[in-house]
Amino acid sequence: MSNKNSWENKSSARERLKEEREKQAKREKVRRQLIAVGSVVAALGIAAGVAVAVTHSGGSKSLTVPASATGAQGTTVIYGNPNAKHTLHLYEDPRCPICAVFEQQDGQAVLAGANEGKYKIQYTFGTFLDGNLGGTGSMNALNAIGAALNVSPDAFIKFHTAIYSAKNHPDERTDKFSDNSYLLHIATEVPALKNNTAFQNAVKNGTYSGWARKMSDSFNSSGVQGTPTAQLDGKQLNVVTNTGLMPAAQLMQSIDQQIGAK
Repeated sequence: MSNKNSWENKSSARERLKEEREKQAKREKVRRQLIAVGSVVAALGIAAGVAVAVTHSGGSKSLTVPASATGAQGTTVIYGNPNAKHTLHLYEDPRCPICAVFEQQDGQAVLAGANEGKYKIQYTFGTFLDGNLGGTGSMNALNAIGAALNVSPDAFIKFHTAIYSAKNHPDERTDKFSDNSYLLHIATEVPALKNNTAFQNAVKNGTYSGWARKMSDSFNSSGVQGTPTAQLDGKQLNVVTNTGLMPAAQLMQSIDQQIGAK
Protein backbone atom coordinates (compact mmCIF):
# COMPACT_ATOMS: atom_id res chain seq x y z
CA MET A 1 0.00 0.00 0.00
CA SER A 2 1.61 3.25 -1.13
CA ASN A 3 2.26 6.06 1.34
CA LYS A 4 0.46 9.05 -0.14
CA ASN A 5 1.92 11.46 2.43
CA SER A 6 5.51 11.38 1.12
CA TRP A 7 6.49 14.20 -1.24
CA GLU A 8 8.17 11.76 -3.64
CA ASN A 9 4.97 9.77 -4.08
CA LYS A 10 2.86 12.91 -4.34
CA SER A 11 5.15 14.18 -7.09
CA SER A 12 4.92 10.84 -8.89
CA ALA A 13 1.16 10.87 -8.53
CA ARG A 14 0.98 14.38 -9.96
CA GLU A 15 2.92 13.24 -13.01
CA ARG A 16 0.57 10.29 -13.49
CA LEU A 17 -2.43 12.59 -13.12
CA LYS A 18 -0.96 14.96 -15.71
CA GLU A 19 -0.54 12.06 -18.10
CA GLU A 20 -4.08 10.85 -17.44
CA ARG A 21 -5.49 14.32 -18.06
CA GLU A 22 -3.61 14.57 -21.37
CA LYS A 23 -4.89 11.16 -22.43
CA GLN A 24 -8.43 12.08 -21.42
CA ALA A 25 -8.26 15.35 -23.36
CA LYS A 26 -7.12 13.49 -26.49
CA ARG A 27 -9.94 10.95 -26.13
CA GLU A 28 -12.47 13.75 -25.70
CA LYS A 29 -11.23 15.44 -28.88
CA VAL A 30 -11.61 12.20 -30.81
CA ARG A 31 -15.06 11.65 -29.30
CA ARG A 32 -16.27 15.08 -30.44
CA GLN A 33 -14.95 14.45 -33.94
CA LEU A 34 -16.74 11.11 -34.13
CA ILE A 35 -19.97 12.56 -32.85
CA ALA A 36 -19.74 15.29 -35.48
CA VAL A 37 -20.01 12.64 -38.19
CA GLY A 38 -22.78 10.80 -36.38
CA SER A 39 -20.67 7.94 -35.00
CA VAL A 40 -22.07 8.05 -31.50
CA VAL A 41 -21.60 4.36 -30.82
CA ALA A 42 -18.06 4.42 -32.09
CA ALA A 43 -17.33 7.43 -29.91
CA LEU A 44 -18.48 5.65 -26.80
CA GLY A 45 -16.61 2.48 -27.65
CA ILE A 46 -13.35 3.93 -28.96
CA ALA A 47 -12.84 7.31 -27.38
CA ALA A 48 -14.46 6.78 -24.00
CA GLY A 49 -13.14 3.58 -22.53
CA VAL A 50 -14.80 4.88 -19.39
CA ALA A 51 -18.23 4.25 -20.89
CA VAL A 52 -17.32 0.69 -21.77
CA ALA A 53 -16.11 0.00 -18.25
CA VAL A 54 -19.26 1.53 -16.81
CA THR A 55 -21.54 -0.62 -18.92
CA HIS A 56 -19.72 -3.84 -18.14
CA SER A 57 -19.50 -3.33 -14.41
CA GLY A 58 -23.02 -1.96 -14.13
CA GLY A 59 -24.56 -4.81 -16.10
CA SER A 60 -28.31 -4.66 -16.54
CA LYS A 61 -29.02 -3.48 -12.99
CA SER A 62 -32.03 -1.20 -12.66
CA LEU A 63 -31.55 2.24 -11.21
CA THR A 64 -31.77 2.24 -7.41
CA VAL A 65 -31.09 5.69 -5.99
CA PRO A 66 -29.57 5.96 -2.50
CA ALA A 67 -31.53 7.73 0.18
CA SER A 68 -30.20 11.29 0.64
CA ALA A 69 -29.28 11.56 -3.06
CA THR A 70 -31.32 14.12 -5.00
CA GLY A 71 -31.54 15.70 -8.43
CA ALA A 72 -31.96 14.11 -11.84
CA GLN A 73 -31.49 10.34 -11.48
CA GLY A 74 -30.18 10.92 -7.95
CA THR A 75 -26.76 12.15 -9.00
CA THR A 76 -26.73 15.18 -6.70
CA VAL A 77 -24.89 14.31 -3.49
CA ILE A 78 -24.80 17.09 -0.90
CA TYR A 79 -22.97 17.26 2.42
CA GLY A 80 -23.83 20.12 4.76
CA ASN A 81 -26.84 22.42 4.89
CA PRO A 82 -28.60 22.05 1.52
CA ASN A 83 -29.87 25.62 1.90
CA ALA A 84 -26.37 27.10 2.26
CA LYS A 85 -25.91 30.05 -0.08
CA HIS A 86 -22.62 28.83 -1.52
CA THR A 87 -21.67 25.50 -3.08
CA LEU A 88 -18.24 23.90 -3.14
CA HIS A 89 -18.39 21.32 -5.93
CA LEU A 90 -15.78 18.57 -5.72
CA TYR A 91 -15.08 16.17 -8.59
CA GLU A 92 -13.20 12.99 -7.66
CA ASP A 93 -12.47 9.46 -8.85
CA PRO A 94 -12.27 6.81 -6.10
CA ARG A 95 -8.99 5.43 -7.47
CA CYS A 96 -7.41 8.88 -8.01
CA PRO A 97 -4.11 9.22 -6.08
CA ILE A 98 -4.21 13.02 -6.05
CA CYS A 99 -7.77 12.93 -4.71
CA ALA A 100 -6.45 10.79 -1.87
CA VAL A 101 -3.69 13.27 -1.09
CA PHE A 102 -6.16 16.15 -1.36
CA GLU A 103 -8.57 14.49 1.10
CA GLN A 104 -5.74 13.63 3.50
CA GLN A 105 -4.26 17.14 3.41
CA ASP A 106 -7.29 19.41 2.92
CA GLY A 107 -10.32 17.21 3.51
CA GLN A 108 -10.93 17.95 7.20
CA ALA A 109 -10.67 21.71 6.66
CA VAL A 110 -13.10 21.48 3.75
CA LEU A 111 -15.58 19.49 5.85
CA ALA A 112 -15.21 21.95 8.72
CA GLY A 113 -16.21 24.78 6.39
CA ALA A 114 -19.37 22.91 5.46
CA ASN A 115 -20.11 22.10 9.10
CA GLU A 116 -19.77 25.81 9.91
CA GLY A 117 -22.33 26.64 7.21
CA LYS A 118 -19.97 28.57 4.94
CA TYR A 119 -21.07 26.40 2.02
CA LYS A 120 -22.51 23.02 1.17
CA ILE A 121 -20.34 20.44 -0.59
CA GLN A 122 -21.59 18.76 -3.73
CA TYR A 123 -19.75 15.61 -4.80
CA THR A 124 -19.59 14.26 -8.34
CA PHE A 125 -17.68 11.03 -8.81
CA GLY A 126 -16.09 9.77 -12.00
CA THR A 127 -14.73 6.37 -12.96
CA PHE A 128 -12.39 7.30 -15.81
CA LEU A 129 -9.43 5.55 -14.17
CA ASP A 130 -11.17 2.22 -14.75
CA GLY A 131 -11.06 2.98 -18.45
CA ASN A 132 -7.53 4.39 -18.41
CA LEU A 133 -5.91 1.72 -16.25
CA GLY A 134 -8.25 -1.23 -16.65
CA GLY A 135 -10.36 -2.85 -13.98
CA THR A 136 -13.53 -1.92 -12.10
CA GLY A 137 -12.27 -0.45 -8.82
CA SER A 138 -13.67 3.05 -9.25
CA MET A 139 -17.09 1.78 -10.27
CA ASN A 140 -17.14 -0.81 -7.50
CA ALA A 141 -16.11 1.74 -4.88
CA LEU A 142 -18.79 4.10 -6.18
CA ASN A 143 -21.43 1.40 -5.67
CA ALA A 144 -20.20 1.07 -2.07
CA ILE A 145 -20.31 4.86 -1.67
CA GLY A 146 -23.94 4.73 -2.80
CA ALA A 147 -24.64 2.02 -0.25
CA ALA A 148 -23.14 4.20 2.50
CA LEU A 149 -25.13 7.22 1.29
CA ASN A 150 -28.28 5.13 1.57
CA VAL A 151 -27.54 4.63 5.28
CA SER A 152 -27.05 8.33 6.04
CA PRO A 153 -25.10 11.42 4.94
CA ASP A 154 -22.90 10.98 8.01
CA ALA A 155 -22.10 7.36 7.10
CA PHE A 156 -21.34 8.48 3.54
CA ILE A 157 -18.90 11.20 4.53
CA LYS A 158 -17.10 8.99 7.05
CA PHE A 159 -16.81 6.16 4.52
CA HIS A 160 -15.62 8.66 1.90
CA THR A 161 -12.91 9.89 4.29
CA ALA A 162 -11.90 6.31 5.14
CA ILE A 163 -11.59 5.30 1.48
CA TYR A 164 -9.18 8.14 0.73
CA SER A 165 -7.14 7.79 3.92
CA ALA A 166 -3.42 7.04 3.73
CA LYS A 167 -4.10 3.79 5.55
CA ASN A 168 -6.67 2.50 3.08
CA HIS A 169 -6.20 4.12 -0.32
CA PRO A 170 -4.26 1.75 -2.60
CA ASP A 171 -2.00 2.52 -5.53
CA GLU A 172 -4.47 3.23 -8.33
CA ARG A 173 -2.80 0.64 -10.57
CA THR A 174 -3.60 -2.27 -8.24
CA ASP A 175 -7.40 -1.97 -8.66
CA LYS A 176 -7.84 -3.09 -5.07
CA PHE A 177 -11.26 -1.45 -4.82
CA SER A 178 -12.59 -4.11 -7.20
CA ASP A 179 -12.53 -6.45 -4.20
CA ASN A 180 -15.75 -6.10 -2.17
CA SER A 181 -14.14 -7.67 0.86
CA TYR A 182 -11.59 -4.85 0.95
CA LEU A 183 -14.30 -2.18 0.75
CA LEU A 184 -16.24 -3.92 3.52
CA HIS A 185 -13.06 -4.04 5.61
CA ILE A 186 -12.70 -0.27 5.24
CA ALA A 187 -16.37 0.14 6.19
CA THR A 188 -15.72 -1.42 9.61
CA GLU A 189 -14.12 1.92 10.55
CA VAL A 190 -17.54 3.58 10.25
CA PRO A 191 -19.81 2.68 13.22
CA ALA A 192 -23.03 2.97 11.18
CA LEU A 193 -21.68 0.58 8.55
CA LYS A 194 -19.92 -1.97 10.74
CA ASN A 195 -22.06 -5.10 11.04
CA ASN A 196 -24.73 -3.40 8.92
CA THR A 197 -26.19 -6.31 6.95
CA ALA A 198 -28.21 -4.16 4.56
CA PHE A 199 -25.12 -2.13 3.67
CA GLN A 200 -23.00 -5.25 3.25
CA ASN A 201 -25.57 -6.89 0.97
CA ALA A 202 -25.85 -3.74 -1.14
CA VAL A 203 -22.07 -3.74 -1.66
CA LYS A 204 -21.94 -7.45 -2.49
CA ASN A 205 -24.98 -7.39 -4.78
CA GLY A 206 -24.11 -4.19 -6.62
CA THR A 207 -27.42 -2.65 -5.60
CA TYR A 208 -26.27 0.86 -6.51
CA SER A 209 -24.25 -0.03 -9.61
CA GLY A 210 -26.94 1.49 -11.83
CA TRP A 211 -26.75 4.69 -9.80
CA ALA A 212 -22.95 4.59 -9.99
CA ARG A 213 -23.22 4.38 -13.77
CA LYS A 214 -25.47 7.46 -13.84
CA MET A 215 -23.09 9.32 -11.52
CA SER A 216 -20.18 8.46 -13.81
CA ASP A 217 -22.20 9.72 -16.79
CA SER A 218 -22.82 12.96 -14.90
CA PHE A 219 -19.08 13.37 -14.39
CA ASN A 220 -18.37 12.65 -18.05
CA SER A 221 -20.84 15.30 -19.19
CA SER A 222 -19.57 17.95 -16.75
CA GLY A 223 -16.63 19.06 -18.89
CA VAL A 224 -14.21 18.40 -16.03
CA GLN A 225 -10.92 17.08 -17.42
CA GLY A 226 -9.32 15.57 -14.34
CA THR A 227 -9.51 14.96 -10.62
CA PRO A 228 -9.52 16.42 -8.09
CA THR A 229 -11.35 19.47 -9.41
CA ALA A 230 -12.93 22.02 -7.08
CA GLN A 231 -15.38 24.75 -8.05
CA LEU A 232 -16.85 27.34 -5.72
CA ASP A 233 -20.16 28.64 -7.04
CA GLY A 234 -19.06 27.50 -10.48
CA LYS A 235 -15.66 29.21 -10.34
CA GLN A 236 -12.57 27.01 -10.53
CA LEU A 237 -10.29 26.73 -7.50
CA ASN A 238 -6.73 25.76 -8.42
CA VAL A 239 -6.28 23.07 -5.79
CA VAL A 240 -3.56 21.36 -7.88
CA THR A 241 -0.66 23.70 -8.66
CA ASN A 242 2.74 23.30 -10.30
CA THR A 243 4.33 22.87 -6.89
CA GLY A 244 1.77 20.47 -5.43
CA LEU A 245 -1.60 20.65 -3.75
CA MET A 246 -2.80 23.92 -2.26
CA PRO A 247 -2.31 23.76 1.53
CA ALA A 248 -5.50 23.65 3.58
CA ALA A 249 -4.99 27.11 5.11
CA GLN A 250 -4.42 28.66 1.70
CA LEU A 251 -7.43 26.88 0.21
CA MET A 252 -9.73 28.04 2.96
CA GLN A 253 -8.38 31.59 2.66
CA SER A 254 -9.12 31.49 -1.07
CA ILE A 255 -12.65 30.24 -0.38
CA ASP A 256 -13.25 32.92 2.27
CA GLN A 257 -12.05 35.64 -0.10
CA GLN A 258 -14.32 34.46 -2.90
CA ILE A 259 -17.32 34.17 -0.62
CA GLY A 260 -16.60 37.59 0.88
CA ALA A 261 -16.37 39.15 -2.56
CA LYS A 262 -19.97 38.25 -3.37
